[in-house]
Amino acid sequence: MHQVTHFIDGQRTEGTSGRTKEVFNPVQGAPQATVPLADEAEVDAAIASSQAAFDGWSSMNPQRRGRILLKWVDLIYTHMDELAETLSNEHGKTFPDAKGDIQRGVEVVEFAAGAPHLLKGEFSSEVARGVDVHSLRQPLGVVTGITPFNFPAMIPLWKAGVALAAGNTFVLKPSERDPSVPVRLAELAVEAGMPAGVLNVIHGDKTAVDTLIADERIKAVGFVGSTPIAQAIYTAAATHGKRAQCFGGAKNHMVIMPDADLEQAADALIGAAYGSAGERCMAISVAVPVGEETADRLIALLEERMAKLTLGPSLDEKSDFGPVVGADAKARIEDYIGIGVDEGAELRVDGRGASVEGHPDGFWVGATLFDRVTTDMRIYTEEIFGPVLCVVRAADYEEALRLPTEHEFGNGVSIFTRDGDAARDFTQRVEVGMVGVNVPIPVPIAYYTFGGWKASGFGDLNQHGTDGLKFYTKTKTVTTRWPSGIKDGASFVMPEGS
Repeated sequence: MHQVTHFIDGQRTEGTSGRTKEVFNPVQGAPQATVPLADEAEVDAAIASSQAAFDGWSSMNPQRRGRILLKWVDLIYTHMDELAETLSNEHGKTFPDAKGDIQRGVEVVEFAAGAPHLLKGEFSSEVARGVDVHSLRQPLGVVTGITPFNFPAMIPLWKAGVALAAGNTFVLKPSERDPSVPVRLAELAVEAGMPAGVLNVIHGDKTAVDTLIADERIKAVGFVGSTPIAQAIYTAAATHGKRAQCFGGAKNHMVIMPDADLEQAADALIGAAYGSAGERCMAISVAVPVGEETADRLIALLEERMAKLTLGPSLDEKSDFGPVVGADAKARIEDYIGIGVDEGAELRVDGRGASVEGHPDGFWVGATLFDRVTTDMRIYTEEIFGPVLCVVRAADYEEALRLPTEHEFGNGVSIFTRDGDAARDFTQRVEVGMVGVNVPIPVPIAYYTFGGWKASGFGDLNQHGTDGLKFYTKTKTVTTRWPSGIKDGASFVMPEGS
């Protein structure tokens, strides 16, 4: 058992609240560390540190900030294996998957290092006689990120990287389930030359979250988690006069047309549904084959592949996926499987009661497959967040299109087809924020924005890309006129452009 620390004002800091929580190794099913849960005073110390660092960081040349971010990237790459192993041991995802978690975060920091170009304003000369107008993009101040357990490196890097590049200082409140990697990332940032206080990490529960949201020094809130909490934080942030981007749950569909390469589609579904034990906001949890023949062939291909999947320890290179994050997650997922059976869905592969030799207490849930799921079932309407794939058979293309469009969530969707007309029509009409064509997990690259619609996202700007820089900056418009010897006298109308 070791003690995880906060990271405040450039150094690891022991918790003083007296409240802690156990951090589990999901493979062992046993606690391996304790993490402190901050009280109001500790959160205040983190915010005060970031507030004190803001003037120096925001006034630094953006190009210099970018160089520090790129040095941070270099150090993250240098420590990649160490970070990935720590991540695997706390989250449960496999070692290669953990490296991917870190890699996708780093790519956004690399993008953000180009902020000197992306933060440029606009300029217009002679909008009226002798009058020019230009705009500036300026940082907000101290901002906060409240990030989830399923991507303990990627999402903190997404949020902090862009915010820091824009000149803000950042207080990160990561998940207490897997808190060690965010602390190490902050430590590496200081090693890269980031001044103390620019990036602080504070651990905690609702007390910490409520304190961050209520504090007037916090100017913006970024959140990723469940939809009810996302909506609550978005509402609370608005009440306190803060801007917020809050991302919630998902029920991502994959539509498989009769003309699709079904072997390719089945392979894509296996990885997208069961990778990281389904604990991804972009996991495919609903397959929608069009037509009975397509559905029957797809089910057979899926069962054939599922029989070969290896559930095992996170650091075993033979494992296709590892355990879920905790005993509560395991119980919730297995409960949903039971609900699906009770609702009348056809359980083709049952992942309950899975075990791995040598690790009897691990949080294991095997790959699960339901067929003939209907839209009134809870396993279809609600987010399960585990290795459970539901097959909903559609009679035709229009029905398949309606399913993701009418679902409460609108995070991601895919279509597999060889028909360009169908793919084009689908991408235009489907009411979902991110769309893949013959791509199982439609996650944009770093310089495009990431975010869902409907109950999957609250706020009008998405994560990373240019949306991220807009979110973490405010626009100031400046109208300028210099004395020129022209004496117009008093004017009572707006100046005209000519």
